[in-house]
Amino acid sequence: MTIPDTDTDPPSHPFTRLDPQLVLEAVESVGLYGDGRLLALNSYENRVYRVGREEGPPVVVKFYRPQRWSDEAILEEHGFMAELADKEVPVVPAQVLDGRTLHAFEGFRFAVFASQGGRAPELGDPDTLEWLGRFIGRIHAVGAARPYAARPSLDPQTFGREPFDYLRSHDFVPRELAATWASVVEQALGGVARCYERAGDLPLLRLHGDCHVGNVLWTADGPHFVDFDDSRMGPAVQDLWMLLSGERHEMVRQMGDVLAGYEDFCDFHPRQLYLVEALRTLRLIHYSAWLAMRWDDPAFPAAFPWFNTQRYWQDRILELREQVALMDEPPLWPV
Repeated sequence: MTIPDTDTDPPSHPFTRLDPQLVLEAVESVGLYGDGRLLALNSYENRVYRVGREEGPPVVVKFYRPQRWSDEAILEEHGFMAELADKEVPVVPAQVLDGRTLHAFEGFRFAVFASQGGRAPELGDPDTLEWLGRFIGRIHAVGAARPYAARPSLDPQTFGREPFDYLRSHDFVPRELAATWASVVEQALGGVARCYERAGDLPLLRLHGDCHVGNVLWTADGPHFVDFDDSRMGPAVQDLWMLLSGERHEMVRQMGDVLAGYEDFCDFHPRQLYLVEALRTLRLIHYSAWLAMRWDDPAFPAAFPWFNTQRYWQDRILELREQVALMDEPPLWPV
């Protein structure tokens, strides 16, 4: 295995330099003065902190993972969120400070956001799902207005074949399971390809990209969508399927509730429903590669100690075999 021994190898990831003092100095560099209160928020891809201020409400400061996105790609995300905010879609855009939304300090790029409260939405409630559908429809109506230029698309190549190739070439899968795992992934990617063939040529648009319950904050005024860091071009259903859970009949009902709100603001191509299980499959493959690619970050071995164990890859093999079968089932047509 090529995984470093975190007990003996010294920390080498850039984020190891990001201590509280540096965070506060970075915030001060854009004219905001902290009062010493600093709370690390739940984020692994980037580093995100809630910073109390001497004057005014606290802010949320996101330090972007080095070498992940170009400046142009980050600014495209900021621009999309600003467009949404201008249309009164409930998002939390990056604040403009000194005429910019993207800042740099001591080798780190960062952005500042308002601190938005809220709780997780109740996805078991049909009215909540319809409400979420309406706002996702509004996001997509804006997202369809123009494409991204610097951000990639979410497709079988970027979320399937490339992660698969990375895992194989870096020897993360135990040797005794590697052949079985590779065979199952190939079967899964074949199923993904068939789903895309059935769906046909579909329009791509700017998405939230990671629209799960953890990125929706619910208040008395409804949902607020946060963390567009994974925003990409892709099919609209990518922002819908992660709201579904349970048995098949439950997901059919849930999709109907979501689309009842979504189609108030944006047309939905029913053929996209062929992609639900395909997109779920791609996310599973991509997730394993994401963990592997981040293993040099000391936060990852500490937070995901079960990754790359024998049991982990055995479970992934079983999981993908289930997905191969699910991709051959009829799509989740709402009744």
